[in-house]
Amino acid sequence: MDGFIEPKRVGELRKAGYFSVVVTDILERLLWRIRPYEKVPDMADAFIEDATNRMIDAFKKYGSHMDLNKIIDLLDKIIARGVEIIDPKKPQKPMIGIVGEIYLRSHEQANQNLIRQLENYGAEVVNASLSEWINYTSYDRLREAKIGMRFSIKQLQIGSLKSYLKKIFRYGGNLFYQQMKQKQLYKHVRTHIDIEADHKIAHLEKLLKEQDLYCFDAGTEACLSIAGILQYVKEGFNGVVNVYPFTCMPSTITAAIIKPLMNELRIPYLDTPYDGSSQPGREATIRTFMYQADQRFKRCSDKQHR
Repeated sequence: MDGFIEPKRVGELRKAGYFSVVVTDILERLLWRIRPYEKVPDMADAFIEDATNRMIDAFKKYGSHMDLNKIIDLLDKIIARGVEIIDPKKPQKPMIGIVGEIYLRSHEQANQNLIRQLENYGAEVVNASLSEWINYTSYDRLREAKIGMRFSIKQLQIGSLKSYLKKIFRYGGNLFYQQMKQKQLYKHVRTHIDIEADHKIAHLEKLLKEQDLYCFDAGTEACLSIAGILQYVKEGFNGVVNVYPFTCMPSTITAAIIKPLMNELRIPYLDTPYDGSSQPGREATIRTFMYQADQRFKRCSDKQHR
């Protein structure tokens, strides 16, 4: 950060930066919530593009002063306008959850507009958030520091113990702030519209321990993908998609662990590996997957997510 910002303001930059990521996640979840039910085709896309530009201007104006309440006020107005786009006469659609490699699942061009394809065949989609990954990195550094501290105590290594204690306070403080601000913002927004709340990392680790399927000690996004799928299942989603680069090891591990479980639970599951080329059978695969999800949706209509 030297040369770009005063050292005493680095903390403010980190906080404003994280806040902007959470707001971006919420705008995306707002889009996925309203687009399948929009009154007029393409209305939601145009609205979110305008809302994003307005939010960028707001962060330029208020972010450097940490005047986050002004940004929240604008977000309130955007949410209220977004709710008006929904056609209340349109019936609920099958809920599909997405997990996978952090970049590919988030980049529309890289995943060949997967969310739009799923929506074209009747889905309402929720993708894993960028905030989830940021929270995971802080959580994982905190776990490593705690493990190191316990080892230092056993070995009576006072010097390294002090170092690990500093890391615990540092990463623990970061994680506490991140999850606190994220929870507050989602709670505020969800008083206006029922977008999906984000997953808490400690809860995802608990799910893995309960099912004895994987361990956070092994690391990688497989921790989040496997546990995220389990959470989608608990929340009553009708299908799950795993997005990843071709031959990606963490996502291949996810597929190997999750496929048998999804088959046992009779929940539609789809792997979508990408290698930069257009696969002619992709659309037929998505269409088949959505047919299965729709059948589950109708079969479990008395236990729907929303």
